[in-house]
Amino acid sequence: MDLAVAARCRGRKSSRVMEPDTMIPFLRHLARESARVIMPHFASPNLQVERKADDTPVTVADREAEEVLRAEIAKAWPDHGIVGEELDDVATDAEYTWVLDPIDGTRSFAAGSPLFGTLICLRHGVKPLWGAIHIPALGKLYIGNNKTAWLGGRELRVRETPRLADCTLLTTDPKAPHRYHEARGWDNLLAATGMYRSWGDCFGYTLLASGGADIMTDPVLNLWDVAALLPVLHGCGAAVSDWHGRDPLAEGAEGLVAAHPRHHAAVIALLRGVG
Repeated sequence: MDLAVAARCRGRKSSRVMEPDTMIPFLRHLARESARVIMPHFASPNLQVERKADDTPVTVADREAEEVLRAEIAKAWPDHGIVGEELDDVATDAEYTWVLDPIDGTRSFAAGSPLFGTLICLRHGVKPLWGAIHIPALGKLYIGNNKTAWLGGRELRVRETPRLADCTLLTTDPKAPHRYHEARGWDNLLAATGMYRSWGDCFGYTLLASGGADIMTDPVLNLWDVAALLPVLHGCGAAVSDWHGRDPLAEGAEGLVAAHPRHHAAVIALLRGVG
């Protein structure tokens, strides 16, 4: 670990995780260390893609990056728990836990597309406090704490597009909404909005946060897909819910819908087949 970053963290009380001068440098450090492991495998013709029990893909880069993230967190915050996509959970009853997705968008990564990222979240209990979305192939790191979101030194805000008909709609897999939810609702939203693109996975949420799109949706997600997104999305002023307008972290929640507050309620109504 970088000595300056270690000095900020080691020996400090866990209450310091609320403070930007502690957490922003540490999240940057985690992003650098995970990227150092991931990027040598990116666009490699020798990359092997395996299938997990749930038929989702995984690579050596996913596993190695999560191992690095866990090791760095354990050095700085040994009393914190960890929940990750690829490895066993650790101390999930701890006051503070980290939620990790070493490569969000493994399919994009394996295909040589740069639209993948590393998701890092720190929670107090079940509430996400800090989130980081790192797009290593593009060199962009988005950090949020529910109040503010940053890209580098710039504070982020969702853009305000006056009419829903002019909004840019994004999702990860264009086939997925019809598989998991009522087709009529998704078709209604497609008809009511403007440009539609599949700039998805966590990259789509960064476009929303930085003013490049207006609505980003996914019909089904896991905890490690969602947790790190929320502090960034809330910090940039987005309205966020599951597909039905509920808390995206509540039991039984399905997917994620993020949009400017002006349009979020209308988006949910359309997805539910109302209006």
